Amino acid sequence: MDSIDLEVLKTSAAWIAAGHRCELITVIKTWGSSPRPIGATLAICDDGTVIGSVSGGCIEDDLIARVRNEGMRRAVPEIVSYGITADEAHRFGLPCGGTIELAIEPLSQRSRIAELLERLERHELVQRRLDLHSGDVDLSKAAPGAQMQVSERAMVSVHGPRWRLLIIGAGQLSRFLAQIATAMDYHVTVCDPREEYRAGWQVDGVQLVHDMPDDIVLSMQLDRRSAVVALTHDPKLDDLALMEALKSDAFYVGAIGSRLNNSKRRERLLQFDLTPEQLARLHGPIGLYIGSKTPSEIAISILAEMTAIKNGVPTAMLIPHAATPTAPGENACAVESGAV
Repeated sequence: MDSIDLEVLKTSAAWIAAGHRCELITVIKTWGSSPRPIGATLAICDDGTVIGSVSGGCIEDDLIARVRNEGMRRAVPEIVSYGITADEAHRFGLPCGGTIELAIEPLSQRSRIAELLERLERHELVQRRLDLHSGDVDLSKAAPGAQMQVSERAMVSVHGPRWRLLIIGAGQLSRFLAQIATAMDYHVTVCDPREEYRAGWQVDGVQLVHDMPDDIVLSMQLDRRSAVVALTHDPKLDDLALMEALKSDAFYVGAIGSRLNNSKRRERLLQFDLTPEQLARLHGPIGLYIGSKTPSEIAISILAEMTAIKNGVPTAMLIPHAATPTAPGENACAVESGAV
C-alpha cells in the first residue's frame, strides 16, 4: 500500500500524462491549531477531482468550487491563506484565529513529477526545490534529517522513504507488522535465513532477504529514521542483530518475548560489548499495552509504541508491556507467557 503523499504524486503524474490541467496544493505554514500538518498535500484536477487533504474538508470544498467556477488559470505558483479572520476560521473549519497557508502549484511536464516518482521507486530520499516565482523545479539527493523549507523565493520539500523498518523473522506476526508499517510510509525489509519460514511468505512492496540478521543490520547503516524489531524468539538470530542495532542511531530497537525471556536476553547482551546505556534502549516486552492477544493486534501495539517514540512522546505518558502490572491473584507465569 502507498502512503497518501505517494498516492497524490502518482495520481498527479497520471493526470499530467493524460493531458489534464492540475494543481498540487501543499500546506506550508499554520498558526494555531490546524487539521493537517505542514507538508500535507492535495492534488486537484481540472474536472474537480481531488486526492489528498489539506484540511478537514471545507478548504477542499472551496478549492474545488473555485476550479469548477473559474477553471485553472495559474501559470506560476501562488501562496494563499485561509482562516485569517474569525469568520473565515469558522467557515473553513479552523479554530477561531487559526490560519493555514498553502502553496498552489500548477503542474505540467516541467514539474518533474514522473522523474520524482522514478527516484522514489529506487528508494531514494529526494529534495524537490520549487521556484515560487517561475515554477521551475530542481531535484537532488536529500540529506538525512532534511525537512521542508519555505522562503520568499522557493519551497523545498523532501520525499522518499523517510522511515525504514527491519523485521527479523518471517512469521505470521511479521506479515501483519509489515503490511501496516508499509501503509505508514515505512520502507520495510524482512530478514529470515530459515528457508522454511521464507517459503510462500510475501507482502507487496516488502523486501525479503535471507542473510544473517546481524549482517543485514550492518549493511543497512541504520540512522535516526530506522527501526529494528526482532520477532523470531531465537537467540541465534536475534541477539547479534540486536547488539549491532543498539549500537546504531536507530530510533527504535525492540524484541518480542515475555518479561522473563527479555530479562535473560538482557543478561546475554551484557556479555557482549554493549554499554548499560545502549542496552537501556532495548524495548521489550515489545509494544504498548492495549490488551492485544492476536497477531494483528500485537502488530498494532508494536507500531503504536514505535510511533510514540518516533514522535517524541515522553516515556512517562506510555504504558509499555514491560510496565503492565500483574493483576491481584493473577498467575505470574500466565502473564509472562502472554506478554509480547
